[in-house]
Amino acid sequence: MVCPNSNPLVEKVCELYEQISRLENLSPSKDVNILFTDLVHTCMPPNPIDVSKLCQKIQQIRSHLIKLCGQAEGLLESHFSKILASYENPLQHLHIFPYFDNYIKLSLLEYNIFTKNTTNIPKKIAFIGSGPLPLTSLVLATKHLTTTYFHNYDIDVDANSMAAALVAADPDLSSRMTFHTADIMDVTCALKDYDVVFLAALVGMDKEDKVKVVDHLAKYMSPGATLMLRSAHGARAFLYPVLDPRDLRGFEVLSVYHPTDEVINSVIIARKLPVPCVQPLDGLGAYVLPSKCACAEIHAFNPLNKMNLVEEFALEE
Repeated sequence: MVCPNSNPLVEKVCELYEQISRLENLSPSKDVNILFTDLVHTCMPPNPIDVSKLCQKIQQIRSHLIKLCGQAEGLLESHFSKILASYENPLQHLHIFPYFDNYIKLSLLEYNIFTKNTTNIPKKIAFIGSGPLPLTSLVLATKHLTTTYFHNYDIDVDANSMAAALVAADPDLSSRMTFHTADIMDVTCALKDYDVVFLAALVGMDKEDKVKVVDHLAKYMSPGATLMLRSAHGARAFLYPVLDPRDLRGFEVLSVYHPTDEVINSVIIARKLPVPCVQPLDGLGAYVLPSKCACAEIHAFNPLNKMNLVEEFALEE
């Protein structure tokens, strides 16, 4: 097992973790910005480290650090979503978000990977874990998938309210973008409606929870539909959870890409296998078809009371 005193990178990450964990508040501030920027720059360079082989103590630090990164990221997005909402036309000012250029590059990467693996323009996309500042959806919807409907799912009602406020003044986007407040594990039949399902990096803060979400998607997504996931590789796994392509049961993995530039997340694209949804009865050799699913009603934010939407994909150069 790798321990901190035998690896300079791990030692540096642990030092930053100690400083970050002592912060009283993770909302944007000078100290918060400096520490997380230092952490990102530490983990960004390509590094062959395998985080799964770290000792238990470092594994626990990594797990907690990912949660702290997720909290800080959510607070940062909320902060800028509120600022953007104060403008008459929020979408014209997205560039004020400090990592907007990264979203431009990541969305372009994901769009290129998607178009290389399918020839169909998606009619409806679900983005799971859209948050208060759904930049990927916004970039894709405005620059590339200009006829696609985007359905954004988030468990936080306040996040959805803030996100909806950003598109309220735009007649086109407000008619193509809807925000659903729901735990995706409670969404069943609705998942069959989407050509593409996009899973945000911080949905499932550890591998076990993320695999549960993927298994749920495998159960309810339409056969042949595309699943796009964000993961992490090398030292970047200190920032985001890692999903092994072998854990995508019920999917055919089409491509895995690990960026080496300032784009942090790895990208995995997979296709739902066309297998019948049958389950064996315990102790018996017979199979039973699942009963017809009853879809729970989900409250949706839509500035113009239009129910259309889809989310996430496509950046053209």
